[in-house]
Amino acid sequence: MLLIYNGVMPREEELRKSREHKLEQLKKDKINPYPAQSKRSHFIGEVLEKFSSFKNKNISAVGRIISIRSHGKISFLDLKDESGKIQLYFAQNNLKDKYKTFLHLDLGDFIEASGKLFTTKKGEKTIEVSDFKILTKSLRPLPEQFYGFKNIEERHRKRYLDLLANPEAFNIFKKRDEIVGAVREFLKSKNFTEVETPVLQPLYGGALARPFTTHHHVLDQKLYLRIAPELYLKRLIIGGFERVFEIGRNFRNEGVSTVHNPEFTMLELYLAFADYQEGMKFAEEMVGSVIKRVNGSDIIEFKNQKIKIKKPFSKVTFRDIVLKFSKIDIEKRKEVKGLLAEIKKKKIKIDTSKNPTWAKVVDELFKETTRTNLINPTFIIDHPIELNPLAKRKPGEPDKAERFQLFIGGLELINAFSELNDPKEQLERFKEQERYKEDEESHKIDMDFVEALEYGMPPTTGIGMGVDRLTMLLTGQESIREVVLFPALRKK
Repeated sequence: MLLIYNGVMPREEELRKSREHKLEQLKKDKINPYPAQSKRSHFIGEVLEKFSSFKNKNISAVGRIISIRSHGKISFLDLKDESGKIQLYFAQNNLKDKYKTFLHLDLGDFIEASGKLFTTKKGEKTIEVSDFKILTKSLRPLPEQFYGFKNIEERHRKRYLDLLANPEAFNIFKKRDEIVGAVREFLKSKNFTEVETPVLQPLYGGALARPFTTHHHVLDQKLYLRIAPELYLKRLIIGGFERVFEIGRNFRNEGVSTVHNPEFTMLELYLAFADYQEGMKFAEEMVGSVIKRVNGSDIIEFKNQKIKIKKPFSKVTFRDIVLKFSKIDIEKRKEVKGLLAEIKKKKIKIDTSKNPTWAKVVDELFKETTRTNLINPTFIIDHPIELNPLAKRKPGEPDKAERFQLFIGGLELINAFSELNDPKEQLERFKEQERYKEDEESHKIDMDFVEALEYGMPPTTGIGMGVDRLTMLLTGQESIREVVLFPALRKK
């Protein structure tokens, strides 16, 4: 929206001084520029939708002034609330003594306006204002009056102005709300119970990631912001829940990119008496249902490509997909040195600055060569067991994990597997990870979780889905910062 005074865009500092002066004048006139109470009879969107039924009725609308057009003793203002925008007609003859207060109004002010509806000769639905009240005096002019609000970093730092100036940004976050609602509705229809698990944890686990660390002073205890809710949700499966989910924030002390933010929103669900094969069917149904519900179609547009979300999704093994795009057979390169030599020979660049394990090198190879090529819905299955300390081994192929990842538009949307429920093997896997203590992303030994497993956990599949990335897909945004209200930014 463009905010203008009769087509003129005055200097910002002049407007600021003018607003300060008007604020003082309002106070001198015994008018409270920041009252607590307001009266709204209807949202603007409702008035516009049912306009004919409101004719000859007095209505009260509230909102922000986004345009002022004055013509002598009459003025037209545009008033906007969350539901819509309507024109206001102010005439000096109607306002009488209140006209003096009207002269103190500016773009960006919040007001309450009352009056009857009419349609102008140009067909504009309008409120003829008979009374009004200032609700908030705005002291800073909104930036788009001068130069638009397009600077990307400033938009992210001052999201409140981005939402005011750019309707497309506002609509992204309205759609995000729809997406989360659709996910919840789907899971509730499948008899899932929504739960909340600790964000502050004495041990971090459930994923391979570096945690944020903090300290509880009263308990004199080191704590971590969770990197995943997994181990707590599985404790609930042990406790008798068969279908649980949580939509919440996770925190990983890692790099920032177009697909990574240090805090992000994840759906994590657990389905007892099911394996990863059933998990893939469930994921297909869930993703398809949510996209159809929110998008109104099974076709999405992302990165200038039309992607059809049609069942069944493609399936390919981790080994085969890496071989296809990197020309390296990881099963023939089971030692770190040999694998690194082959990668160097193929002139593939990956990060090897931290003496990586074979599993880390394989993971980096996949990220560098493969994932951006996975545009249509694709399940990657049967990953090396070294990448999956919490997953079951595949029967007959013990070096593989019963795991799948779902990629759409080159984004990893879902990570899932058949959950390891053998307490002895889980302890051994933890110990194997513990050997790499210098790696902050390795799992620590959680003996309480091992003890819980000893009481018995049924066969279970777990699914984690990135809400931010699903929102990227459904809003056509190529950067996660566009779908996170207040993304992490480097300090100025």
